[in-house]
Amino acid sequence: MDIKDLFKENYIGKDVVISGWVRNHRKQSNFAFIELSDGTTIKTLQVVYTPEIEDFEKINKVLVGSALEVHGKIIKSQGKQDFELAADRILVLGECDETYPIQPKRHTREFLREQAYLRPRTNLFNAVFRVRSVAAAGIHEYFQKNGYVYFHAPIITASDCEGAGEMFQVTTLDLNRIAKDGKVDYSKDFYGKSAGLTVSGQLEAETFATAFKKTYTFGPTFRAENSNTKVHASEFWMIEPEIAFCDLEGDMDIMEEMLKYVVKYVLDNAKDEMEFLDSFVEKGLIDKLNRLLNSNFTRIDHKDVIKLLKESGQKWEFEPEYGQDIAKEHEKYITEYFNGPVFIKNWPKDIKAFYMKQNADGETVAAVDLEVPEAGELMGGSQREEDYDKLLTRMKELGMDETELDWYLNLRKYGTCVHSGFGMGFERLLIYLTGVDNIRDVIPYPRTPGNCLY
Repeated sequence: MDIKDLFKENYIGKDVVISGWVRNHRKQSNFAFIELSDGTTIKTLQVVYTPEIEDFEKINKVLVGSALEVHGKIIKSQGKQDFELAADRILVLGECDETYPIQPKRHTREFLREQAYLRPRTNLFNAVFRVRSVAAAGIHEYFQKNGYVYFHAPIITASDCEGAGEMFQVTTLDLNRIAKDGKVDYSKDFYGKSAGLTVSGQLEAETFATAFKKTYTFGPTFRAENSNTKVHASEFWMIEPEIAFCDLEGDMDIMEEMLKYVVKYVLDNAKDEMEFLDSFVEKGLIDKLNRLLNSNFTRIDHKDVIKLLKESGQKWEFEPEYGQDIAKEHEKYITEYFNGPVFIKNWPKDIKAFYMKQNADGETVAAVDLEVPEAGELMGGSQREEDYDKLLTRMKELGMDETELDWYLNLRKYGTCVHSGFGMGFERLLIYLTGVDNIRDVIPYPRTPGNCLY
């Protein structure tokens, strides 16, 4: 039986067998208490035993972290718990010695990152990683219920979707020989050309959207960006839907609907974990998420956002300018001004990616960023450029080699249509959902500059 089952119905008076790990062991003269966790719920089960139990001396020496099998009866508790397990037999399945680093005390998150293989045994990370699992299930459920085909984007690719040159290279060439000779001949590499780890599955996903109408990716992406901020990692997961016969307005409709669906799914399916996070990580977390569910998402052009910022009377660290990106302080002001999430759309062409639909004004593209209160940018998307000549011209303006993306251009020749999509960093979503403010703490084994433990 799982511990979670004990909280679903009344088991008082019933005999049970529970297996789990010791979270705490408190000993008194006539009896002792073991706090037992089996990983099926953030809640723990209190086990009480007396000197009459078989192998009492051995059981009494059991240390935190040990694995046990406990036989006994569920009884009404005399303490804070509603019930506890009165043990009549305890089997030690796996002992744990005194070097075990996860003890019943508060550990810093920095310390626990160094113990990443053990940190899921703490309440915080038990909650975070269950929310991660539940959120992933909610994402898949949303897209599957709405007729999307799940597309597995290639992890090794020859195309740099974002054009930022931040790809990890994949090679079988002898790097020591290259360092000595100073020459790289990619024709002799494994793929016969330069290849790297993907920064996005979007371009490949577009090919599936032209066959299935609606598709989505959900998988790992990689960026060799030497950044040590709380929201950057070199390996992270992305959700990237692509939808044919969908313009920018339809894209925003889907972004809002998907986000609300996933947030509600987590609130409904990880109640105990969310209550824990609300109590111990971010006070008011559940209220924040419920406000989002009940919010109207404002839609406003980038130029109007800049105008609003300039006329606000605020003193800015970074002065807002037409044609430029906006800063964190601007995002915060905008979401507070509109008292809810805000879609900022129709961005300056020169600060956005080559594949975005060029608007009639010749200065902007049909791009959108979603800003949410207390978090800032959560998603980014666009209507994709479906016109072959316009896309080719834009690639040439940016000095791109169109022969590397001839297949992508060909989509504009072979039954082109209006189509759109967006991307959402899964860990960014988890930061918002959990209140845990560092990306290193919402991904099981974080990969950041100078850090590749395990």
